[in-house]
Amino acid sequence: MSWIVLVLSGVLEAVWATALDRSQGFSRFWPSAIFVTALIASMAGLAYAMRELPLGTSYAVWVGIGATLTVVYGMATGAESVSLLKILFLAMIVGGVIGLKTLH
Repeated sequence: MSWIVLVLSGVLEAVWATALDRSQGFSRFWPSAIFVTALIASMAGLAYAMRELPLGTSYAVWVGIGATLTVVYGMATGAESVSLLKILFLAMIVGGVIGLKTLH
């Protein structure tokens, strides 16, 4: 169960990072509200997962999922450039997350 919660928390990290960008310095209400809600839920899920999983593994997986999804979303919307090297490096992050899961 901790791994499922951790993965969902990583997804929420991408949500709050994107909402933070869209809030334009907290000047827009809905993106700011989504940021706060997703941030609290993401942190709560990370804290829950860390009750059973090691700190380093939990944090690395959480950040890896959030960062990868944030970049993929940016590439899908045109806000980020797309390149083969960028895709390769994102795949390396995903590989690292999978590797940490298989070692635990």
